[in-house]
Amino acid sequence: MVTSSTKVVTVVAAALIRPDGAILLTQRPDGKSMAGLWEFPGGKLEVGETPEQALVRELQEELGVSIEQSDLKPLTFASHGYDSFHLLMPLYVCRTWTGPVTPQENQEIAWVKPDLLTDYPMPPADLPLIPLFQ
Repeated sequence: MVTSSTKVVTVVAAALIRPDGAILLTQRPDGKSMAGLWEFPGGKLEVGETPEQALVRELQEELGVSIEQSDLKPLTFASHGYDSFHLLMPLYVCRTWTGPVTPQENQEIAWVKPDLLTDYPMPPADLPLIPLFQ
């Protein structure tokens, strides 16, 4: 239940999609909340950032790739209440980037065909996004 004291956390995520249709998932590393779960890469917005600016920064920091803001296409958003906060997550699609996808934060990555996305355990906020790709 959302109350006036519920903290709303905004994070932004991207579905990086290869020409063969595989979608990139990253696994949350040990030490982070929901460790071991798979998710679309991204992260929190910093003060003064647009969602697109945050994604460009986060994908460079997390995966070592360069992305132009114009290559990010808004798809949908997730809104999910966790016990201690409410998550709002815009999701973008990106099919163009520069450089190899190389984990920068000790996380595992997987290129997953859309029909296999349900084989990867994900945080509750990500689960409603899966049918969009199937």
